[in-house]
Amino acid sequence: MNNSLFHYIVRGIIRDEKYLLLCKQKDGDYTFLLGGHIDFGEGAKFALAREIKEEIGADVKVGKFRGAIENAWDDHCEISLVFEVEHNLSKDETPLPASPDEEHLAFLWVHQDNLTKHNLLPSPIIDWLTNNSLCNWATTID
Repeated sequence: MNNSLFHYIVRGIIRDEKYLLLCKQKDGDYTFLLGGHIDFGEGAKFALAREIKEEIGADVKVGKFRGAIENAWDDHCEISLVFEVEHNLSKDETPLPASPDEEHLAFLWVHQDNLTKHNLLPSPIIDWLTNNSLCNWATTID
């Protein structure tokens, strides 16, 4: 993987009780935590708040850093920084894309026991979210 594309990503854990807000490409077969690319020179917490605002129009407060995960596939690799997110969202109301630029995305609330059924990626995040550990995580997967 010498000439791979590198992505520096930030992701947010948005919970309502035992439900997590996930995102997916409408034509995709996997889900992921909300968030996106960190722009050059941008702080991770600022980037996550910006990305969530762009995706679903919500103003949030980015909380505790929970860990980092490196993921690689084909000619891409990414490092994702994962944070807890304080919010006013409810599992009783699923957000819609905030703009036409985000209409390729769909959002869904998923019970933490069903994360595998929704193919949450990268997959080690499933263990992180269901083991209720308060420690930070660090994982590399190929």
